[in-house]
Amino acid sequence: MRVINARNVNDALLLGIDLFLDDTAYRVQESRNGTTYEALQPVTTVYSKPCERVCLYKQRDANPFFHFIESLWMLAGHNDLKPLTYFVKSMEDFSDDGETLWGAYGYRWKTYFLKNQLAIIIKMLKKNPEDRRCVLQMWDPVHDLDKQGKDVPCNTNIYFKIRDNKLNMTVCNRSNDMLWGAYGANVVHMSVLQEYIATCLEIEVGVYRQVSDSFHIYLNPVWDKVKHMEIDIYTYRDIKNPYDTLDDYKPSLLFKDVDVLDWELNRFFNMHPMDIESYTDNWVNPAFTDIAIPMLQVHRAYTMKNFEEVYDKINLIKASDWRTACLDWVRKRDKTTINKTDKGDTHEQ
Repeated sequence: MRVINARNVNDALLLGIDLFLDDTAYRVQESRNGTTYEALQPVTTVYSKPCERVCLYKQRDANPFFHFIESLWMLAGHNDLKPLTYFVKSMEDFSDDGETLWGAYGYRWKTYFLKNQLAIIIKMLKKNPEDRRCVLQMWDPVHDLDKQGKDVPCNTNIYFKIRDNKLNMTVCNRSNDMLWGAYGANVVHMSVLQEYIATCLEIEVGVYRQVSDSFHIYLNPVWDKVKHMEIDIYTYRDIKNPYDTLDDYKPSLLFKDVDVLDWELNRFFNMHPMDIESYTDNWVNPAFTDIAIPMLQVHRAYTMKNFEEVYDKINLIKASDWRTACLDWVRKRDKTTINKTDKGDTHEQ
């Protein structure tokens, strides 16, 4: 077992890249999606600050709009494809019927197994904080094993337990692409889930462990963009974490009133993102007021190629980590800002 101890996803990414730059640590392994480098051992990533969930390295160029909205889509328990294809059209490639995702995690958390597993786990931990039977199941051996489909769950189950009055979480994953999965979507989705359950229990978020059995990278352009970010493991402690460079960063809670969260999630996903200007009021939880609603305003302006409005709206995103990631992502795609200076940085295409 290989263990990567990280403060947050940015630390983990650098250490993960180092792993795959050591040709004694992986094997070349073919897959149905192309050639991979696969770690010789399962890899466990341990996040000490999982709520620092935004990858802030520009080289990775992750889509922050998609990552955050998909995390809310999961909490809503949905499996419908349409809310996701608005942000990433290629999500259609993972659907068997063109309308739903078979392995949608949120749907499996709340509906697929004919019970709301999240509600049951919260109830169990409230009743007995020492409980060690809080297993959130995502893999269905009856219908997933030997299924010939496009979207079979990669994350299979999650364990929750309370220690030192903090909620710890261990996620088990059968097959984890480091760039798109482990240090891309997974760290956002699962840490948001962990924060939600911790809020329901009125305790702090503890450690998040991601156990990846097949930990790998695909030999594709995304890997080519980041593989040069090699670090000297002996001087790693001297590398400044991107979160330390955010001028106004302070941890922001996503949820303050979980009793109205389901209503807000339903409202959010029952509107069309292009109609967001009619839905900017009457939200309670910071996940919406501080991030999701202004995110949609920015993204709407982006889809209309109104970059003046994009830069005007971007500061409505109160969480500085998400605001920075959205700004970097949009600016990279704004052809009008070549050689333009913004906050002291020169944009280059």
